[in-house]
Amino acid sequence: MNAPARRLSFTYADYLEQERASPTKHEFLGGEIFDMAGGTPEHARLAARVTVALGAQLGRRPCEVFSSDLRVRVRATGLATYPDVSVVCGQIARDPEDKDAVVNPLVLVEVLSDSSEAYDRGEKFAHYRRIPSLREYVLVSQAHRRIEVFRRNEDGSWTLYEAGPGERARLASIDALLEVDEVYRGALEASAAV
Repeated sequence: MNAPARRLSFTYADYLEQERASPTKHEFLGGEIFDMAGGTPEHARLAARVTVALGAQLGRRPCEVFSSDLRVRVRATGLATYPDVSVVCGQIARDPEDKDAVVNPLVLVEVLSDSSEAYDRGEKFAHYRRIPSLREYVLVSQAHRRIEVFRRNEDGSWTLYEAGPGERARLASIDALLEVDEVYRGALEASAAV
């Protein structure tokens, strides 16, 4: 999480009012509003490829893939944030305080960057684990051709599955696959050429 926009205590209603008027996105937690860093072309490319791959596989199933424009609220902790990709199956459950935020994602995806990796792996994942509906948390590296899938087990523990070049990352909860080479097609080469 980046530095707070201001060192004041805000209500969630204050946050929503500010968010509606702001051209940029912010996270909310514990009365504080945090600026979200802007994405790079590489980050946007990877998020878009994951979105397209999942959308194509889900087809007519009762699941929807959402971009980073969808706000997700973790009711147990109060975090409001914008994952890079979200998948909701069945009816969307909206936050009682925020009609524009969902509370029942099945899969959340974050594309890792140097500035967000520690937060995405640590504190943010700790918040996400408190979402009862969440079954898989996917991390897509910008630095390496690697997709990590954290899957919730029946006992509530989480198991890590990794996929690298030439492999596929399986998302069991939605019966989908992410082809690592396809997700990264041209991505690392393009960033190295800059």
